[in-house]
Amino acid sequence: MYGFWKPRVLGAWRVPATGPVIMAVNHAHNIDGPMLMGTAPRPVHFLIKKEAFVGPLGSFLDGIGQLKVDRESTDRNAIGNALGVLEQGGVLGIFPEGTRGEGDFASLRAGLAYFAVRSGAPIVPVAVLGSTERPGRLVKGLPALRSRVDVVFGEAFEAGDGSGRRTRKALDEATLRIQEHLTGHLKNARRLTGR
Repeated sequence: MYGFWKPRVLGAWRVPATGPVIMAVNHAHNIDGPMLMGTAPRPVHFLIKKEAFVGPLGSFLDGIGQLKVDRESTDRNAIGNALGVLEQGGVLGIFPEGTRGEGDFASLRAGLAYFAVRSGAPIVPVAVLGSTERPGRLVKGLPALRSRVDVVFGEAFEAGDGSGRRTRKALDEATLRIQEHLTGHLKNARRLTGR
């Protein structure tokens, strides 16, 4: 990432040095995940759509510990693998909106709340800003070479209410708490970076 762009990393010290962590990342561009993986202070394991695991890219993703997920159904294998990362004290990266979009955390899926409440792992909000501002001249699908991309880590927080409940209602309430934290972090990150 540092060879092609100029990442500016803010708040990396907020990521707990040990233990399970979930990084909730906004997703406006294809490079948002790789940018986080290349700048995070700890190795990150993302849930990535199974369609990306083809050819040499698939071997590479497997080799660096990324997790394949079938988005067409409830993929119990992917869920088990993701919980396994957290049980082993690792870092799980999730795009809470489920797919690329505006990157504003406007519509969250329940998966993030499920993993956070089930595992008890804290969530670290991450805003990747600048990846969609200026397309490259040679490859229009990528940001311009040597352009600045900001990666802003927020304060870790707990998604659950402390009761240990994992009911549908508890997950819905956790999703609302998560969305409030993530949108607040994104607003603060934009203020800090001027984006």
